[in-house]
Amino acid sequence: MNTLTSVLVANRGEIACRVMRTAKAMGLTTVAVHSATDRDARHSREADIRVDLGGSKASDSYLQIDKLIAAAQASGAQAIHPGYGFLSENAGFARAVEAAGLIFLGPPASAIDAMGSKSAAKALMETAGVPLVPGYHGEAQDLETFRTACARIGYPVLLKATAGGGGKGMKVVEDVSQLAEALASAQREALSSFGNAQMLVEKYLLKPRHVEIQVFADQHGHCLYLNERDCSIQRRHQKVVEEAPAPGLSAEQRRAMGESAVRAAQAIGYVGAGTVEFLLDARGDFFFMEMNTRLQVEHPVTEAITGLDLVAWQIRVAQGEALPITQAQVPLIGHAIEVRLYAEDPANDFLPATGHLTLYRESAPGPGRRVDSGVEQGDSVSPFYDPMLGKLIAWGEDREQARLRLLSMLDEFAVGGLKTNLGFVRRIIGHPAFAAAELDTGFIPRYQDELLPVPGALSDAFWQAAGSAFMQSLPAGDGPWADTRGFRAGLPAEVSLHLSCNGQDRLVTLAQHAPRLQGEQLLIEHQGIRRAHLAVRSASTLFLRWDGEMHAISLFDPIAAVEANQSHQGGLTAPMNGSIVRVLVDVGQTVEAGTQLVVLEAMKMEHSIRAPQAGVVKALFCQEGEMVAEGCALVELETAD
Repeated sequence: MNTLTSVLVANRGEIACRVMRTAKAMGLTTVAVHSATDRDARHSREADIRVDLGGSKASDSYLQIDKLIAAAQASGAQAIHPGYGFLSENAGFARAVEAAGLIFLGPPASAIDAMGSKSAAKALMETAGVPLVPGYHGEAQDLETFRTACARIGYPVLLKATAGGGGKGMKVVEDVSQLAEALASAQREALSSFGNAQMLVEKYLLKPRHVEIQVFADQHGHCLYLNERDCSIQRRHQKVVEEAPAPGLSAEQRRAMGESAVRAAQAIGYVGAGTVEFLLDARGDFFFMEMNTRLQVEHPVTEAITGLDLVAWQIRVAQGEALPITQAQVPLIGHAIEVRLYAEDPANDFLPATGHLTLYRESAPGPGRRVDSGVEQGDSVSPFYDPMLGKLIAWGEDREQARLRLLSMLDEFAVGGLKTNLGFVRRIIGHPAFAAAELDTGFIPRYQDELLPVPGALSDAFWQAAGSAFMQSLPAGDGPWADTRGFRAGLPAEVSLHLSCNGQDRLVTLAQHAPRLQGEQLLIEHQGIRRAHLAVRSASTLFLRWDGEMHAISLFDPIAAVEANQSHQGGLTAPMNGSIVRVLVDVGQTVEAGTQLVVLEAMKMEHSIRAPQAGVVKALFCQEGEMVAEGCALVELETAD
């Protein structure tokens, strides 16, 4: 048995922090690696030793195998944990780690090879008799081949990168007119994220559930399944909510899917933690989708219902230990639900958000409450990596208790300084259909109007509350102008101020009986009922929680408002920080409404800038490979009269 004393985590963010938490608890020395951008990131700060990989983009840092192995050797680490994402499912990385005399805390390279290609995995499952969704998984990658395959399968279809996961390189195609553009974009995303542009296509099932089985195998031929997770609620094919066990799944279905997953793992000589993903239709039939040869983002819900630490299991199994329990001994206790907290703008097609975490407050710890995060207040979110900030996990004796506990955690959580999906996931968990466990992958589109309400005008009550909190949170001043009580000779005191929030502004005259700010709580009493609203000042900005959302309030700046208005005239701007991957038009070119002009990439996702109406390209302000900032003009379009 190989005894470990030190482990390097070849990843970043919340997964690096989570792996190191268990490693430290086991008495191991932890080594973090970081890019130049992540020099002062939380995972770097929490590690015992940290190694600078240089670079900013993942391709220049976290994806550099030679640098990672050199970092392990220089720091004295005996093992490398790949986390999830990046190189976690790269067989070449696993082989390089072992060739360097280090322990890879993941499956054998041969197992990664077998399941690393979705096409090869499906062929393997077909041989094993596992039902597959109709599709094309061949080697030919030309447009005509895909056009023929899609015609045979029938639209809608789903294009998927054969390597990787996390929703990258995935596109839904409704009809043949969309195929060429969607295929090209998916290939670019796949190449950028995984270094492999190969695609497959399969039938896009209507109202399916995404149910996955957690498997775990040791080096002695033992393999078991640790129950299942329902991951049906997704956007952009990325999971948003995960829970365990899957609501409504019978013991017979659990056993059938679990045993199928174990057979798949044993067929490829699997070792360690892995996940076999299935699509479950309304009739109860399940279809193999893919196997992820790594620990998953959603593993905490499995840990919550089993009481197991899967990272500890990974470390022990890698040292040659046998699994400590049998299949019959696998616990299933209560219910757990997890939501992913992203820096993104749900109201703007979930575009990634970058910026400074001016305010970041996590839910209070307690029974059945867990937060796995990779950031702290004061950190910055860059455009180079995945926008996930962390995860909130709630456990309960039953699903409803877990759901209510998660709602209370979401109500306590506060983020200010950039846009997040906090309010969005709060509305999902609070939705009656979610409470009734009416789950499928179409959940978010089906209830979009309720989950993503169109922002309206802020209410009078909000502006009064904002004005009161803003005035009462002003730092103490000196001299005759330090009094903020609104003194007027011979008249009642009155305070007026012009505030700005979410692109709206209001001249607010505060009422005589204004709400009272006590510490960071604004106390508002109405009809004998008093409610508290979180109100936190940071420099010239006040963050106020109102109707479940954090709002940033500042004094109205008329000059900045005019400049912002002018900047939006005559140009199409970058909706987020990112890099230009394609410029598809030339100056002088005539374009139709909806024409792709520029393709922008941020946080491993592509976003197309399209012509809002027909016109002529008057000027281009960007070029391929260039980094651009949010709000930067990219194209000037002269529209036809």
